[in-house]
Amino acid sequence: QVQLVESGGGLVQAGGSLRLSCAASGRTVTNYHMGWFRQAPGKEREFVAFIKWSGGSTRYADSVKDRFTISRDNAKNTVYLQMNSLKPDDTAVYYCAADRLWSTVATTSGVDYWGKGTLVTVSS
Repeated sequence: QVQLVESGGGLVQAGGSLRLSCAASGRTVTNYHMGWFRQAPGKEREFVAFIKWSGGSTRYADSVKDRFTISRDNAKNTVYLQMNSLKPDDTAVYYCAADRLWSTVATTSGVDYWGKGTLVTVSS
């Protein structure tokens, strides 16, 4: 019932910035918390950040805290990830995700819907 489409990935130099967007659709989209995971080549998919469906409360992985900012525009059914001070180890496919339960947003097994991903490459 929820479809997620990411955009905004690309190539950036270390220290630079990108803003990812995830457009959500579906009549029940506002019942879901939304956020981001990422997966580097040969690595497990890992939690990045989530925001509650109505905005407000957010949660970040320690690896991105103070560098990334998640936000949500409910009028546009879109969640954003502002990525600053990018590092080469931020290189990954970034996946938008929707989770019905706040208690499980940091776990891949708890995600109810996934986007197809957008590639972020950080060069040094």
